[in-house]
Amino acid sequence: MEEQPIEQPNKLKRFFKETVRVVRITKKPGMTEYKSLIKVTGIGISIIGVIGFVIFLLKYLFIK
Repeated sequence: MEEQPIEQPNKLKRFFKETVRVVRITKKPGMTEYKSLIKVTGIGISIIGVIGFVIFLLKYLFIK
């Protein structure tokens, strides 16, 4: 039972170190990367919308 309080600060310290490492590694995306991300996201949302619309039309046509 006494090992658990000793283990908790180690986990917290390790988490803090990993968080600091990730923040150091990450960088702000450039304009071209940002534009390509927006394009891919928009295409994905559009595809999901078209699939939903086709399902809606099929349901409307076959189930009156």
